[in-house]
Order: sequence, then structure tokens, then C-alpha cells
Amino acid sequence: MTLNMRTELLKNIPFAQALELAALVDCEPGRVVSRTLAQQPAANVTLFSLAAGEGISAHTSPGDALVLVLEGRARVTIGDAAHDVGAGQAIAMPAGVPHALDAEEPFKMLLVVVKPQAA
Repeated sequence: MTLNMRTELLKNIPFAQALELAALVDCEPGRVVSRTLAQQPAANVTLFSLAAGEGISAHTSPGDALVLVLEGRARVTIGDAAHDVGAGQAIAMPAGVPHALDAEEPFKMLLVVVKPQAA
């Protein structure tokens, strides 16, 4: 199948070229910046950037989530446990468990959420 004949499941990203994912989102003071790359019933893939001191407040997700740290450092709280993560690391968060993130320095991540299929 040629590139122009397929149905694109990914969006907001060019095809058939090497990319530096961290360069696709900029850190902006006072904002959490996101760029959705895929939003499907079974999975979401989103790039995020947070300026130092910014955060994502505690919430739950209907699916398991995987944070892949592209740049910077953050504290990720899952349930009652806090974890310091940095560039090159990943952390998994189980569905239904409250989690939060606080950027300790400019921070960029790729978030993958995998959701259960409806019966």
C-alpha cells in the first residue's frame, strides 16, 4: 500500500521521515502543552511538555498509562508513592489508580494510554 492510499491512524505528525519527538512540543511558562498523535478507542498517544514548576493534578485513567520521558525531570506520584523520573526513563501507571506529575525542570514526555476493549 502506498503512503497516499492508507487510512492514517496517526495525526499531527509527518510520515516517512525521522523525527525528534521532543522538538514537536515547546515548553511554555504557565502552560501544559500537548500534541495528540493518536486517539483511538483502544489507545491514545500524546506528546506533552511542561515548564519547570508546572504539573498535571491527580486524576485516574480508564486505561494503563506509560510515560516515556524525552527530556527533563519530573516527580510522578502513583497512589501514595512518588517516583523521580528523567530523560530516557519510563514509568507505568495502572488504570484506576490516581496519579499526578510535577515538572522539576522543563519536561517533555510521550504518554501512551492503552484502554480495555468494550465487550
